[in-house]
Amino acid sequence: MSKNDKAPETPATKFLRAHGVAFTNHLYDYEEHGGTRVSSRELGVDEHAVVKTLVFEDEATRPLIILMHGDCTVSAKELARQIGCKKVEPCKPEVANRHTGFLVGGTSPFGTKRKMPVYVEKGIIDLPRIYINGGRRGYLVGIDPREILRVLDPKTVEAALEK
Repeated sequence: MSKNDKAPETPATKFLRAHGVAFTNHLYDYEEHGGTRVSSRELGVDEHAVVKTLVFEDEATRPLIILMHGDCTVSAKELARQIGCKKVEPCKPEVANRHTGFLVGGTSPFGTKRKMPVYVEKGIIDLPRIYINGGRRGYLVGIDPREILRVLDPKTVEAALEK
């Protein structure tokens, strides 16, 4: 982040401050459909430590959030099995936007418009530091991953598939 780049104030950063979570700001040039490959490259961090916030729906169209390593995909079948659903699938972007209040590509699990169950890939918690969306495209925050457990009360799952 250059000295001229001012970190934005978003519902996510307001949530983090309100819950006493220490975080660092990391701005980068957002690329449409670039995903974690671009953000990890731009920030010079391992893509495994960049965490995606994905919005899924269960068979009753109830939304949920899954936090996944940037270099992995979600096994929807395994996630559904572990959380006791018949099936789960990613939401369409406009539906995810409606549930979270964030644009896809800027979705954060912090400060969502609607409260949803949160699931986190088990290995994320074991990392020394993670980079997760701060509520705007081109903006990640660096946090201690154990803070996710404290402020979001997620359930851990093992649903990662390597890309």
